[in-house]
Amino acid sequence: MPRIKMARKSTTVDMTAMTDVAFLLLAFFMLATKFKPNEPVAVITPSSIASVMQPDANMILLTIDKKGRIFFDLPGQSYREQLINDLDKSFHLGLSVAEKRSFVLGASIGTGMKNLKTYLAMKPEARKEAAIETGISADSTNNELGIWLEYAIATQRSSINKLKYCIKADNETPYPKIKTVLDVFKKKNIQKLNLVTELEVAPEI
Repeated sequence: MPRIKMARKSTTVDMTAMTDVAFLLLAFFMLATKFKPNEPVAVITPSSIASVMQPDANMILLTIDKKGRIFFDLPGQSYREQLINDLDKSFHLGLSVAEKRSFVLGASIGTGMKNLKTYLAMKPEARKEAAIETGISADSTNNELGIWLEYAIATQRSSINKLKYCIKADNETPYPKIKTVLDVFKKKNIQKLNLVTELEVAPEI
């Protein structure tokens, strides 16, 4: 008997559905992604061969620029919200809802407590023009850095054992300023600190 020849069918695959899924995923990630706000100061850190990554949560970060100004940062919007509410209540800062939201969604803070309300009411670029980013004081006569640390630690009581303290200092930061910061930690009985550095290749043996 003669063989029946089967008609060959095209192997073309309709990619319309796949394209729709790809664009839906792209739109989802674009809408869901939260971008980190720009830091108020640029810092060139020393280099080291340490390979431990800086944590994204359960961390308190102090940035010290080459002028010796101290900037405070606490990642996590829920922690930042509790922190600013506690500070506002304890020090009667009189912050508005918009000013509190500016803190919750913003980057590092680098001004004194008396200027905090004005600082949060301004846009980041305006703060530099107004020269209001003078840094957080840490000297013995006005140790506001100790206050920030105390209230920030209180927001993470449930995960206190995971909390890390990081210092990110510029190459040109005066050492006496770094020592002042270390003394503040010492007074709080915090002995274990992490220095943020730039990764370099380990030397060949």
